[in-house]
This record gives sequence, C-alpha cells and structure tokens, in this order.
Amino acid sequence: MNFLSLFVLIPLLMMLGLWLSKGTKGIRAVMVVGSSALLALAIALTVKFLTDRAGGNTAEMLYTAAFDWFSPLHIQYSVGVDGISVAMLLLSGVIVFTGTFVSWEMPKEYFLWFTLLSMGVFGFFISVDMFMMFMFYEIALIPMYLLIGVWGTGPKEYAAMKLTLMLMGASAFLMCGIFGIFYGAGGQTMNIMDIANHVNGAHLIALGQQYIWFPITFVGFGVLGALFPFHTWSPDGHSSAPTAVSMLHAGVLMKLGGYGCFRIAIFLMPQAANELSWIFLILAGTGVVYGALSACVQTDLKYLNAYSSVSHCGMVLFAILMLTTTASTGAVIQMLSHGLMTALFFAIIGMIYHRTGTRDIRQLNGLMRIIPFLGVGFAIAGLANLGLPGLSGFVAEMTIFVGSFQNADTFHRVLTILATTSIVVAAVYILRMIGKILYGVNVNPEHAKIHDAHWEERLAIIVLIFCIAGIGLAPSWISHMIEGSVGPMMQHIGHFTSQCNPFL
Repeated sequence: MNFLSLFVLIPLLMMLGLWLSKGTKGIRAVMVVGSSALLALAIALTVKFLTDRAGGNTAEMLYTAAFDWFSPLHIQYSVGVDGISVAMLLLSGVIVFTGTFVSWEMPKEYFLWFTLLSMGVFGFFISVDMFMMFMFYEIALIPMYLLIGVWGTGPKEYAAMKLTLMLMGASAFLMCGIFGIFYGAGGQTMNIMDIANHVNGAHLIALGQQYIWFPITFVGFGVLGALFPFHTWSPDGHSSAPTAVSMLHAGVLMKLGGYGCFRIAIFLMPQAANELSWIFLILAGTGVVYGALSACVQTDLKYLNAYSSVSHCGMVLFAILMLTTTASTGAVIQMLSHGLMTALFFAIIGMIYHRTGTRDIRQLNGLMRIIPFLGVGFAIAGLANLGLPGLSGFVAEMTIFVGSFQNADTFHRVLTILATTSIVVAAVYILRMIGKILYGVNVNPEHAKIHDAHWEERLAIIVLIFCIAGIGLAPSWISHMIEGSVGPMMQHIGHFTSQCNPFL
C-alpha cells in the first residue's frame, strides 16, 4: 500500500476507534492519538519530500500509485503529491490537531463527523484522479450539514441548509466540468497529469470546449473558495458552526476551492483560462475589497472574521488568475497563511464566546487584563490578518502583489492596485476591534470573573502561533517547495497561452 493512503486510513481507524470507545477519556484518547499521527505523517512527508527534491528527484508528482477503480470510465484510485499538495496536507494536519483540543468537551458523534470531514480533506489533496478528487470533495462537504445543524449556534438550521444547497449546486457544476474535460481530452483517462501531458492518446482539449468547461469548473470550485458573488453561504456558515468546524471550514475546506481552480480548471484548460481570466479577475478583485469593507461594519466577531476570510480567499483566486509563477506561489502561501491565522482567530473567538456568552464587539471591553493569554493570541491573529511583517500574512500578500504587478498591461496593474486597498481596510477593522475588545475601559462586571485559557486551549494556540510566526520569519523553505511545483505548471500553461494574451 502506498504510504499516502495512510492519510485516508488513519481517519477511518479513528472513526472505528470512536465508535468502539466508551466514555470521555476514550474518545479524547482516540482523537489525540489519531490527530497526532496525522500531523506527524504530514511533517514526515514534508521532510521526505524536501529531501528527495534536494536529492535530484524532479518528477512532477512524487510517491505516485494507481490501480483501476471503475474501468469503463477509466476511474482510478490514483495518488501522488507535489509541493503544493504537501503544503496543503501539512496545513490540514495542523488544523485537525489543534481543532481536536479546541473541541475538548464535544461528544462522540461530533468527533465522528469531524473525522469524516478530515478524511475528505486529506483524500482530496492526495488525489491525482479527477473523479477521486471529486469524491473526496463530496465526503468533506456532507458532514458540514450535521456539524453545523446539530452542534452549531444561532440560526444553525438556516446556515446549514444554505451552505449545503449552495455547495451541492456547485458540485453539480463540477460534475459537468469533470466529465466535459474527460471526454474533451479523448475519454481515455481521468488522471490530471496524463491529460496535461497528452498521455494515453489524450490531447489538449479543443478551445471551443475549453470555453464551456473552464467557467463551469472554475465556478464549481470557486463557490467553495468564496468567489464573489457566490460567497454568501460562507459568513452564515462560519457564524453558526462550532469552533473547531469553523477552524477546519475556513482553515482548510475553503482551500479546496482555490486548489481545485488551479489544479484542474486553469492547469487543464490554459487557453480558456488565459482568455476568460479577466471576467473572474474582476469578480475575485471585487470579493477582495468587498469582503474587507463588509468586515468593517460587523458587530459579531465571527461575522467579522468570516467576511475577512471572504477577502483573503478572494485574494487566492485573484492571484492564480494572474497566471504568473510568483503570484501563484503567493496564492498557495496565502492558503497556508489564511488557514493558520483564521483558525487561530476562530479558536480564540470561540473561547471568548464560551466564557462571556457573547460575540458582540460592543459588549466586550478590557479583556487583556482579565484573560491575558487569550488576549495576546487574539492580537497576534489580528496582526497576521492585516499583514504585519514577521508574520505569515505579510509574506503571502507581498508575494501575491509583486507577482500580480509582473503583468505589464494596465488592466492587471490597476486591478492589483485596487486589491491592495484591502490591506488598508483590514488595518482599520482589525486595530479598531483589538483596541475595543482588549483595551476598552468599560469592563463588563460579569466578565471580570472569567478564567484564562486551559492547558488544551493553550496548546492549540501555541501551535498555531508557532506556525504563523515560522512562515513569517523563515518563509524561504516553504516558498521554494511551492515554487518548485508551481513553476512547471506555469510553464505548461505559458506554452499554450504565450501567443494569445488579450492584454499584451
């Protein structure tokens, strides 16, 4: 068995262990052991990948394995990783591990669905076959309905149903797009790399078909990536989801959208991506600014962070549509950065809500004196969000904007300048929120007796802060790992688009 399959097997064993376990200690033991194993496996994979690359292994996908699953449609169980998917697996491992400790008091049934969601995420990132990727995508989405609808807060039934309907609608687009690509490429393989490299008699999809399947596929994945104006499910879903589900939802699940847009829509249909990118650039750029402006007027902490996520995820789509190596590398770093900092934000917001009974910014004052550990973590999450140098947000955003500005035409550069305004807006809502919540003078007497973070909460916060600061202070290794895989993909795309850029 290929060792990448352990990313699917371990969650399956965790679900079996949870089903057999009796009592809180048993449930926690299964989750801690399982999530620790997944994180350790992701770290070991990263080290092995970097070692093999340094040793001269230049294959596009490493550790590949495949066997037939459904021969009539050439569907295979096909796995493999490059620098992009290794980075996403590492992010997923961190979020699942920290989410386990944030959910310390939740029941067995919650953890069963949480683990199934995790399995879908890990399976998606190791998949090389389009249908297998779609299957794991669906496995990741289905548990969200119950996790929000049963264990959420506020208008949870409405939020769960809205999220499910919109994402299932996007799935219908994806199914059409995947089979369109399959038959358009000759109907011989579902393997992404085989289609891209013209293996097994497949050919580049005809331009007329690319015009049809590219927007369908991009919108299908883009809905999950909070593409404007299809983002409206995200704030409602975030606000009602349990804390760890918000962490996994914003930290990892939304990254499936950007990853799929880049890996399938753009990589396999480069000509249509080049000629139609201006449409989606306008939508993504609008989402970047709209999300930041919307965050400014929110009074609920979760809604504020949710609209901030719309802005940051819009920046991922914005960057990959720029079709430059630097911008696309920045997009993947942004996925990592946003996943970590928004997970930290949602974790601390949930801890504050659990203690105070409110997420209303207007009712929270002077918490730094009462819960200093949570206050410091909250401030760090906010500063990473606005792109403070030394933290991951700065590295990601600067890479994106520098890469976007490499396009010499007026259209791309004007859009880039407009997108940078989101940084200024982010500074406004983040600093105002931190000043009000942590340093306000009118402390609510009912909040004066609340306690600071427990040990399991401190562990989750420390791990996330360590990762955020690690990327911000030493970004070279992760940047080189990602760029080593983005570069060949952009060369492939450039081979078909160098003659037909409508803006040059």
